[in-house]
Amino acid sequence: MATPFVKSQRLQNLPPYLFAEIDRKKKAAIAAGRDVINLGVGDPDRPTPRPIIESLQKNVENPAFHQYALDQGSPELRKSIAAFCKARYGLDLDPETEILPLIGSKEGLAHFPLAVLNPGEISLVPDPCYPVYRSASQFAGADVYTMPLEARLGFRPDLDAIPADVYALAKLMFLNFPNNPTGGTADLPYFEKVVGLARTHGFTVAQDAAYNEMYFDEPAPSILQVPGAKDVAVEFHSLSKTFNMTGWRVGFAIGGEPMISALKQVKANCDSGIFTAVQFAAKTALDGYDELTPPIRALYKERRDAFVSAMRKLGWDVPSPGATFYVWIPCPKGYSSTDLCGRLLDEASVVTTPGLGFGRTADGYVRVSLTVETPRLLEAVDRIGKLAL
Repeated sequence: MATPFVKSQRLQNLPPYLFAEIDRKKKAAIAAGRDVINLGVGDPDRPTPRPIIESLQKNVENPAFHQYALDQGSPELRKSIAAFCKARYGLDLDPETEILPLIGSKEGLAHFPLAVLNPGEISLVPDPCYPVYRSASQFAGADVYTMPLEARLGFRPDLDAIPADVYALAKLMFLNFPNNPTGGTADLPYFEKVVGLARTHGFTVAQDAAYNEMYFDEPAPSILQVPGAKDVAVEFHSLSKTFNMTGWRVGFAIGGEPMISALKQVKANCDSGIFTAVQFAAKTALDGYDELTPPIRALYKERRDAFVSAMRKLGWDVPSPGATFYVWIPCPKGYSSTDLCGRLLDEASVVTTPGLGFGRTADGYVRVSLTVETPRLLEAVDRIGKLAL
């Protein structure tokens, strides 16, 4: 009799997948023919802009692009990334040493702890957070220290509340601004404080900037705009939301040469480069940012304003996010996030995401994604309004 398979301890140590029950109920509701409004998925509902698609169609015919791609990315894409970062943030980046294209920013965020952390060192991880920060740190053998996102601070970690002995062992800090799931933002003074602490205590900062172009009020800054930040910080960008390209899997990391080189070394041992035709489509996207992205941003602003206004008319205390296409909603008194999500799905056929799935401090919130058309958002609000909550 064969020995039963036992998965590795590192997988067993991961927290349970708390969205599984919601997924099961959603599929059952759809199978039963119910009209489900899915506000749980963080995936744009509009297609990728036409010029990007046409670039891929043209370049996919090039036989030279059917071979292995360069691990460091094509020179053409890296130059376009440098030009974009200069125009958008005023950054001067060396395309050869300070830019690394990624197979989506998630891939880079997952690999980066292997370049930075040793077993027993501390990774500072926000809570709630995109789960890959926590799991990738654990895979690297690090101890995770949770930094609660404080509502009173605009959903930023309280940097002064982290004990000195934790800072002494910390080697990596994850940040994500604009933030998923809360919609919170950070300004340059906050990043200046982070960079100062990183330089003082000798840790590296991984700033996830996947939603930097999904701002509604003030443009989101780059942490690398802070003087000296390239010595201690790497910023991870994504084309997924900026250009409706989630399925294309393309992003990039920017930062100082030693850290980019270390990430490049990890990737060289784990994956190969992005399909070159996709890289040229990404170049088309970045080169056309000024024309392609503002309409996408305006669409989410329209949806945000309509949804938040309608929910407030119902008497819900719903903050208006300054960025991202998420709305972070406090649960009514007496409800946990999983209880509320379950009732919204069971009785209103509206799918939302429980805050608990993003971290233990977030059980009092649910996340709504603005990834359906405005009339469907308003229909979801109408259904919610008919429940006695």
